[in-house]
Amino acid sequence: MKFRLLIILMLYSFAIFAQRNVEGVVSGQIAGIKFFQSGNQMSLPLMKLQQREVLELHFDDLEGFAKNYFYTYELCNADWTPVQLSAFDYISGFTQGRITQFRPSSVAFQKYVHYQIRLPESNCMPTRSGNYILKVFLNGDTNQLVFTKRMLIAEDKATIAAQVLQPYQSQVFLTHQRVQFSVNAGRMQLVNPQQQIKVVVVQNNLWDRAVRNIQPVFIRGSVLEYNGEQDVVFPGGKEYRWADLRSFRFVSDRMESADLKARPVEVVMRTDQSRSNLRYIFFRDLNGWLELGSTDMINHWWQGDFAKVKFQYQPPNSKPFEKEDLHMVGELTGFQISDSSKMSFNLQTGFYEKELYLKQGYYTYQYMTKAASDSPKAANVQKTEGNFWETENEYLILVYYRALTGRHDELVAVQSIRSGPAPR
Repeated sequence: MKFRLLIILMLYSFAIFAQRNVEGVVSGQIAGIKFFQSGNQMSLPLMKLQQREVLELHFDDLEGFAKNYFYTYELCNADWTPVQLSAFDYISGFTQGRITQFRPSSVAFQKYVHYQIRLPESNCMPTRSGNYILKVFLNGDTNQLVFTKRMLIAEDKATIAAQVLQPYQSQVFLTHQRVQFSVNAGRMQLVNPQQQIKVVVVQNNLWDRAVRNIQPVFIRGSVLEYNGEQDVVFPGGKEYRWADLRSFRFVSDRMESADLKARPVEVVMRTDQSRSNLRYIFFRDLNGWLELGSTDMINHWWQGDFAKVKFQYQPPNSKPFEKEDLHMVGELTGFQISDSSKMSFNLQTGFYEKELYLKQGYYTYQYMTKAASDSPKAANVQKTEGNFWETENEYLILVYYRALTGRHDELVAVQSIRSGPAPR
């Protein structure tokens, strides 16, 4: 009995580890990572199975000399735990590919080598739908892992109809948003829909706070209705803050100063404060995304420069939050609520501070508070940004299906929907 309990605890711990370490940077010399649908930096690396869609991967090696980088794919289930399949079961061709396109930086003070590749390649092609982890490593050795990124491959076996509504509950009527949707399974053979279908809803790419394990309220033939009043409810938050770093020579409206003589360039942002008591005002934001670019250079991929950027947040009365940490959340910290996003409190200044080494571009972010012992799902913007049901947010609905004899969760439908007063 004790042995069985130990095995269960080990499997549970492994599942939690796998979920929390899906994306990450192992090497401190890697920066400027972007993985997106070709031509749109503010998009998920999502593609349809057996369609000629292209994803772009870009990253910079700050050591400044050429290296042999390789990549591979790892297929995962809906909860991002690895599937019990051989790589040959879901990759056609070679299980590894080499990144051969690179170029040394020019003009920029920071020397680096920029690498890029268009995926998938014909000689290393994923063949099944589902969640994938793209792994980049050195010298063809997977033990020399450099960084990992999420990747989604879907196939149109089902359809989703969704809308974002204001909750009926009086406690969250003015502060939260409710996602209501239905899934039409089409011709899929559903013997036990509650077990065969899994649904995940993600707000603004914050996978740590995704809603999972949702059960349909009604089943009408092949249509599953997910319209529970408390099932898929998210805090509304507020439009994201921004940092315009496309030029270091021009001090933008949210930059306090820029020292161009320092190597690397040092930028100090204006001190942020709580917006929870301010009225909601709509403005177009990027919902946490960042867009690399430069107004000083012709090609920002290998001419864009880097800078040490210092962010500051002043809490009420310049005192740290009681029993809570402050996190800076957005793509600039990997869309994660972890040690990589946590800010440190400076007793001398009374500010929370965080310094990031960032490439020229346009960044968006927000602040969240969370007790150290709580899960990332408990992080909230109530004290820092405020919650408003009118806020424009982006929701991603993912539907997974597993056949009775299936060995992994297939991604059979994807739907993106926005809340708020106006689409972008």
